[in-house]
Amino acid sequence: MANDLLRDVYVVDAVRTPVGKYGGALAGVRPDDLAALVVRSLVDRAPELDPVRIDDVVFGNANGAGEENRNVARMAVLLAGLPVTVPGVTVNRLCASGLEAVVHAARAIAVGDASVIVAGGVESMSRAPWVLPKSDRPFPAGHQQLYSTTLGWRLVNPKMPPQWTVSLGEGAEQIADRHGITREQQDAYALASHEKAARAWKDGRYDAEVVPVEGVDLARDETIRDNTSLEALARLKPAFRTGDGTVTAGNSSPLNDGAAALLLTDEEGLRATGREPLARIRASAVTGIEPNLFGLGPVEAVRRALARAGRSFADLSVVELNEAFAAQVLGCLAEWPELDPAVVNPRGGAIAIGHPLGASGARLAGAVAHQLAAAGTGTGLAALCIGVGQGQALVLER
Repeated sequence: MANDLLRDVYVVDAVRTPVGKYGGALAGVRPDDLAALVVRSLVDRAPELDPVRIDDVVFGNANGAGEENRNVARMAVLLAGLPVTVPGVTVNRLCASGLEAVVHAARAIAVGDASVIVAGGVESMSRAPWVLPKSDRPFPAGHQQLYSTTLGWRLVNPKMPPQWTVSLGEGAEQIADRHGITREQQDAYALASHEKAARAWKDGRYDAEVVPVEGVDLARDETIRDNTSLEALARLKPAFRTGDGTVTAGNSSPLNDGAAALLLTDEEGLRATGREPLARIRASAVTGIEPNLFGLGPVEAVRRALARAGRSFADLSVVELNEAFAAQVLGCLAEWPELDPAVVNPRGGAIAIGHPLGASGARLAGAVAHQLAAAGTGTGLAALCIGVGQGQALVLER
């Protein structure tokens, strides 16, 4: 971490599942089983580490209303066959929950409260349950309304200003309006995301981090479209605004299922693994913004994280910025003129790979760590926008 009084925190390893599409190959797998899979995979890949040494398991999850059973981290510990003495805690910062788990774990190690922690995230948007609110009165005679917990606002407090509670897609439209981002620019960005992701998979650039899901025929991320084109994307209708809308299903991230996890240690824990680390965690930041402009949340978070790390945009060799919407990414890039766009999401982003909410932050942090390790040196950054108006960023180095 940036403060010299704190312990260094190392990313020893990082794994993730292939990302499944909504109702797709991973729809039959419970989220607690997905979480257990990546936890077990990390332990198996560090055979010199006695699992008893794991001080905590921290997982991000944006839902928690269903098979996650409220604390999916503890469920993962038990299902993965770790010693029952290993605890687990679940954190929720919506779209950045997985990154919040990494930051939470790194902070505990940095201050000496832990030596070895598994941090990650999981989401099954396919299996997200419907919820039925309790009636204000006993024995209601009329029909009751179910609410989907898959994505977005639900059971909204009427005290919330209506301009804050617009859909995520409408928020992306507002960012496009604010920065003059056209439909053509968004579609071109989306196409590039698919092309980069497909090329990265073909070149084996994900081989070091993606672990298979037993019993599931899914060799790579399920929502990558190799054969899409600008013409095909242009035929899609606006999904959130009629008439002059520019945000479509094609230039937005899909709904997804998946899990990711990282093994974090201090110096002592690193020696216990017998491994060379992928990267070191340098600094982090989280900030708030108007809820409807959530997509611009990373703008200030990234600036603060870089400042805390004593680094600048020019120092960055790789940036993994979550692609909730093409408009959101382009809006952030417009506010970071110092950043070279060529270093952003070089292996594709969430528009192609997918965005399983609670897992995405851990996927991005792991992706940065693996890319820094492959390069042998450099400074990297992972960042996400967050529904209801937040942004979070993490700086890593090697």
